[in-house]
Amino acid sequence: MEPTSATPADGQSSSGPSEVLVEFPDNRLLIDLCGEFDRNLSDIEHRMSVQILRRGNQLAIMGETDSQTAAAELLQTLYARLEQGRSVTAEDIDREMRMGGTDAETGPQDGDQLEMPVGGRVEIKTRKKLVEPRTDAQKAYVLSLFENELAFGIGPAGTGKTYLAVAVGVSMFLAGEVDRIILSRPAVEAGEKLGYLPGDMKDKVDPYMQPLYDALNDFLPGKQLAKLIEEKRIEIAPLAFMRGRTLSRAFVVLDEAQNATSMQMKMFLTRLGEGSRMVITGDRTQVDLPRGVPSGLADAERLLKTIKKIGFNYFTSKDVVRHPLVAAIIEAYEAESERTLAKKSS
Repeated sequence: MEPTSATPADGQSSSGPSEVLVEFPDNRLLIDLCGEFDRNLSDIEHRMSVQILRRGNQLAIMGETDSQTAAAELLQTLYARLEQGRSVTAEDIDREMRMGGTDAETGPQDGDQLEMPVGGRVEIKTRKKLVEPRTDAQKAYVLSLFENELAFGIGPAGTGKTYLAVAVGVSMFLAGEVDRIILSRPAVEAGEKLGYLPGDMKDKVDPYMQPLYDALNDFLPGKQLAKLIEEKRIEIAPLAFMRGRTLSRAFVVLDEAQNATSMQMKMFLTRLGEGSRMVITGDRTQVDLPRGVPSGLADAERLLKTIKKIGFNYFTSKDVVRHPLVAAIIEAYEAESERTLAKKSS
C-alpha cells in the first residue's frame, strides 16, 4: 500500500499536475474509508487542499507535493484503523490530522485501564463507545487524570475538559477502581436572572447539570445509567451539596470551577477521601460570579501549582473539537482581550 507517483497519460502535458496513487487491497474497507457519498474524502480534500479521485481500488491524490504526501499518509493511517476493525468518522479524521504520528510514544503501564493498541494510542473504554483524545493537549490531560489523584483541566469551551474527565470516570468505575462517580458544578446563572424555577429540588438544579447528563449518556446505556443514578452510585449535584461530605473511593468531577468562590473551592478540595480521584475543570474567561467576587479556580491555581502529584493541564483554542467556527470565535475574543490589556498598560 505504498504511494506511487503517476506519470502523465499519453497526450497530456508533462507540466500538468502530478498525482500520487495509493492502492488499497480490500474494496469493502475502501468504501468505508471514502465514507458515505465520499464524505470522508471531501473532508480531507477541503482541509488539506488536495483533490482525490477514486480509480478502482486506488485513490489518486493531486496537489502540492507536501500536501500529496501528507494526504497519502493520512489515508493509509485511516485504512489501517479499518483493518483493525475500528471506525473512520469525521472525529477520527480530525484527530489523525491534528496528531499525525505523535501518538507513538509509550502510554500508561498495565493496570491503568487504558488500552494501548499499535502506535501507543490512548483509548478510554466505556460501555457505549471507545473515546480517543483528538489533540496532544487532550492526550496529556487523559494521562494526567490516570496518574494524579487531583488534576485540573483549564481552557476554553469545546476543548473536551469535562467530556474526557467523565469518560475516564466511567472507565475507572467499570473497571472497579472506584465505587462511585460524583459530578458537580456551581449552580450559577450565566449572566441572566432566571427567577424561581418550578418543581422540587431536582427539577430546580437539573438544568444546571444537563451537560453532565449529556456526557454520561454518551458512555452508558440509558437503563444502566438510570439504575446507577437511582442507586446513588452515580451522583450529579450542585457544589453546595458537597459540604460536610468525605468522598472515599469516588471519581469526583467539579465542572465550571471558575464559578466557584474561593471558600467553595477550598471546601470541595478538602472532600477528597481515600481511594478517590478528583478533577477540576474550568474556563478562566467565563466567570459568572458577581462583580468583585474572586474565582476559586484562579486561587486554587495560584496556591496549589507547586504541590507535587497535582496535575495542571492547559488547553487553547487550537484544542477546540467542536465546530471549526468555535475556535475562530474564541481566538477573536482572545485577540480583543489582549488589545484591551495592551491599551490599559500603555
